[in-house]
Amino acid sequence: MPDDDNKKFIDFNQQVIDEFRAHHGRVGGPFEGGRLLLLTTTGARSGTPHTTPVAYFPDGPERVLVIASAAGSPKHPDWYHNLLAHPRVTVESGVFTYEAEAVVLTGEEREQAWARAVEADPGWAEYQRKTERIIPVVALHAITDGGPGQINASSPGEAIKVVHDAFRRELALIRKEMAAGNGTLGAQLRVNCLTFCQGLHNHHTGEDTMMFPFLADRRPEANPVLKRLSEEHEQIAVLVAELRRALAAEDPAAARAEVERLTLDLEAHLTYEEQELIPLLDAPA
Repeated sequence: MPDDDNKKFIDFNQQVIDEFRAHHGRVGGPFEGGRLLLLTTTGARSGTPHTTPVAYFPDGPERVLVIASAAGSPKHPDWYHNLLAHPRVTVESGVFTYEAEAVVLTGEEREQAWARAVEADPGWAEYQRKTERIIPVVALHAITDGGPGQINASSPGEAIKVVHDAFRRELALIRKEMAAGNGTLGAQLRVNCLTFCQGLHNHHTGEDTMMFPFLADRRPEANPVLKRLSEEHEQIAVLVAELRRALAAEDPAAARAEVERLTLDLEAHLTYEEQELIPLLDAPA
């Protein structure tokens, strides 16, 4: 790549990185409305850290997938060579920052993951047609010591808002993917929905077992609010179970209906929680 082109590429990447970090994962331009993370690898030769914005696919609660397409370039991207040499990487999701172990998928596992990716975005197949190399698919396995990683927020109240907004963005993407489908539930779309459901369950479980008891002990006047929020968790769990059943039955119409029901109830729940709890959490001690 000529020096001028390389500088433009580096400058563009840095603009995306800065915007991503400033807005907790929300960016405009070519990445707007997509799933994006920041991947920091260790240089294969230099040993210095390098951060790159990359598209990703959900693949369950413990890992995400990234694809070393380099837009169909004849060479693998630098970040791929780096993680081959140093598989321990850092991932920024916009909400959390965590360490991960990078594993290059092979054989049938790679083929199944590639098929899901192409089903979700035919652009990956176009990249493969442009190059003779087999485009690698890499799984990033979270290493979090039992937690979700370091949350990118400056206060407990901001943490709630950041997490809630991430759920809103993911649910909006799922609804968009369902609307753009051909009347079937693709494999990757099912994975996306189930990953979202599991993440929501984990979040509500954490609130019920840790945050709500903490607030009840220190701010007993908040107990009616906490009781309502816990009851809403149970109601949302019922909707999530219905969505899981529709996904298992591969019933697109039922799944779309359940996603819409979940969206309405969840947005009302998140908004109420923010209105009631953020002032309590961020109040002076």
